[in-house]
Amino acid sequence: MTQVVAALIRDGRKFMIFQRPATKTRAFEWEFVGGKVEKGETLEQALIRECREEIGVTVRVGSIFAEVDHEYPDITIHLTLFNAEIAEGTPKKLEHNDIRSITPDEIPQYNFCPADKDILEKIKEVF
Repeated sequence: MTQVVAALIRDGRKFMIFQRPATKTRAFEWEFVGGKVEKGETLEQALIRECREEIGVTVRVGSIFAEVDHEYPDITIHLTLFNAEIAEGTPKKLEHNDIRSITPDEIPQYNFCPADKDILEKIKEVF
């Protein structure tokens, strides 16, 4: 099982989502920013690194919002989604095709990665 971390970056009722590029698996699906935890990293360190690499910001990592296990055809992941806020920088499309801020009501308009489905249901309940 591969450990994956992601950031739930909120602004009131809106939260940030990121569209995967054409060159990666699950191309053009929407997700939360993040990625795989590397050997020797804590979950929080991995999330800070991934946010710098993927969107060029430094995040302040908060509490865990949700955790899910998901089996894709090519990988099985344990995803930990942290509440996070941007401490420094403005998000840029360094690795993603697009970036949006949406409300829970707008979730059905986007095709999300399957691992995020249960998390999105929780967002609808909590926000």
